[in-house]
Amino acid sequence: MSPRDLTVPEGRHPEKAHRPDQAPQPKKPAWIRVKAPTSAGYRATRDIIRENRLTTVCEEAGCPNVGECWAQGHATMMIMGEICTRGCTFCNVATGRPDALDAFEPGRVADAVARLGLSHVVITSVDRDDLDDGGAAHFAQTIRAIRHRAPDTTIEILTPDFLRCGPDALETVVAARPDVFNHNLETVPGLYPGVRPGARYFHSLRLLQRVKELDPSMFTKSGLMVGLGEERAQVGQVMDDMRSAGVDFLTIGQYLQPTPKHHAVARFVTPEEFAAYEKAAWGKGFLMVSSSPLTRSSYHAGEDFARMRAARTAALAGA
Repeated sequence: MSPRDLTVPEGRHPEKAHRPDQAPQPKKPAWIRVKAPTSAGYRATRDIIRENRLTTVCEEAGCPNVGECWAQGHATMMIMGEICTRGCTFCNVATGRPDALDAFEPGRVADAVARLGLSHVVITSVDRDDLDDGGAAHFAQTIRAIRHRAPDTTIEILTPDFLRCGPDALETVVAARPDVFNHNLETVPGLYPGVRPGARYFHSLRLLQRVKELDPSMFTKSGLMVGLGEERAQVGQVMDDMRSAGVDFLTIGQYLQPTPKHHAVARFVTPEEFAAYEKAAWGKGFLMVSSSPLTRSSYHAGEDFARMRAARTAALAGA
């Protein structure tokens, strides 16, 4: 894979610069606060991650659920480095020119999955627009390594959009047969220019639809952040778009501003509103829905996958 010329400068993306007219972040309500991680299980998971020299999105994105998940031995592995070629204003991952791919990383990820004894694992990555295939082959190699090292573990991948790649990139990943293909739309289309300036809403939607065309049996999943300034009707339209693309599983969680330089929180959505979103999503026909202030793409992913698979089995039995 030959590297492409990048126009993204080293360091943080200029879109992330703090604007003087930006309103101060509202105070976090009680329902969004979590305790600092201290458990022995958390430390054991942390040690395995360190020993295998792995990166996790749990740490890189400052996930509020890291204490709970790591205490149970669950961690979301982030492959292909710690530097992203995009500059999304909601994300705390550094932007710049990434290092070359580590050919031994898939094996180390597989070893960590086996040592943690995971029944379900989530693998994500930074965007790698510097690679001709966006890192698709690396995803496939990681999936195959886990299948070899931990054959009973179900695999969920959370991929970038492969926007600057040919169709073979997506086909390479799908051919490796993960159990769940997740790609987050993140927000409503009207907010993309300010929140996801390097992405395209309808491309991401089409990516999810294409997965179903390539393998109708593969579960697809996507997520939204709320509290960025979206309207409720816009969220409902995104749900409809997802269902039109055949998405099985929807996650909705509260956006949290990582630093003052990132996109501001417009408001904190109440638990009652999250419950209303969940009810609407079930009504639209999703097989699985997770909607709460602390919901993240990989939060309780294993349990939710089991429920989604059971729901499909029940639906097919009743057909």
